[in-house]
Amino acid sequence: MAWQATTGAALNTIAITCVAGPGVTGWSRGAGLPDTAYHHDGQLTKREVRAITLAALAPLPGQLLWDVGAGCGSIGIEWMRSHPRCQAVAIEPHVTRLRYIADNAAALGTPDLAIIAGEAPAALQALPPPDAVFIGGGTTTDHLLELCWQALRPGGRLVANAVTVESEQRLLQGCQQYGGALTRIVIQRAEPIGRFLGWKAMVPVTQWAVTKW
Repeated sequence: MAWQATTGAALNTIAITCVAGPGVTGWSRGAGLPDTAYHHDGQLTKREVRAITLAALAPLPGQLLWDVGAGCGSIGIEWMRSHPRCQAVAIEPHVTRLRYIADNAAALGTPDLAIIAGEAPAALQALPPPDAVFIGGGTTTDHLLELCWQALRPGGRLVANAVTVESEQRLLQGCQQYGGALTRIVIQRAEPIGRFLGWKAMVPVTQWAVTKW
């Protein structure tokens, strides 16, 4: 509807109703946004794994997440989308991915996502203690798991994902040392094979989840 008024009082109150145009849909605040919601260079926790990861992180209002090796920022963004009071810090060393994180946070309604440019664990030293930590990359970095565990508040959750044998070994060591559970996540998506559909397997993900008591 076009604006018809040509004059008005010096003091006005105007209410605007925003209606999405054709083909535009809103995103749910539940975990597991479509992969297409994000700009990325391939460093993206895929939708199904992301939903499982957020469930393990168990965001609560007012809590703080460290998203270590944030990639395009999807875990931190969806943590913050779960409740307006949830906070997150995305730690990422790559310049291009830092831009992706900022763009994705602005586009998906979490512009207050804190973004730290730097390598973990050095970049974690001055951060406030987290209520949850997600490690999506760099689990084989010396002392990273130990530092994250020490920084974690009592009752906090640590979740780490691995796709290589070496990083899986590190998660096994962490599980043996601190407890928790190891889960193997195997996802297959139906994709065209000629005129038919076939199952294409995604890279399996090993997830370690533990609560600090």
